[in-house]
Amino acid sequence: MGDDVFLTQAGYDKLKDELDRLIKVCRKEISQQVREARLKGDLKENAEYDAAKEAQAELEGRISELEYNLTRARIIERENIPQDKAYIGATVTLLDLDTQAEEVYTLVSKEEADYSQGKISIESPIGKAVLGKKVNEVIKVDAPAGELNYKVINIKR
Repeated sequence: MGDDVFLTQAGYDKLKDELDRLIKVCRKEISQQVREARLKGDLKENAEYDAAKEAQAELEGRISELEYNLTRARIIERENIPQDKAYIGATVTLLDLDTQAEEVYTLVSKEEADYSQGKISIESPIGKAVLGKKVNEVIKVDAPAGELNYKVINIKR
């Protein structure tokens, strides 16, 4: 598992689409901004040029990161992962033992995490605590807000 990046097929496709957009569209736009800013005179005191070069560096950094992650990607739907335990790709329903509220999370890699969509990283406090657990197991999570107590009530793929 070392350097592998586990992604759902949808997550892989999303990163691939982002990479394609950055290379085909954004790279050209930023190159044009750099060219236009360069034409405006002295580069030592040209804030527009500096900003364009900084944006270009950030873009190239993101492109490199995406390329690196995509070359290490393993699609989790193709992996032989136990169905009865909470592992990456599983959707887990947890019962908050303090509030009795149910919370549903899909366990994903940090590259795919999006809390607003209920996708949490397996590296997050809750993600780490629930990994490898089965239905009816109780977990304690050391979170920034304090200790949280959950019971795993459902796991599905």
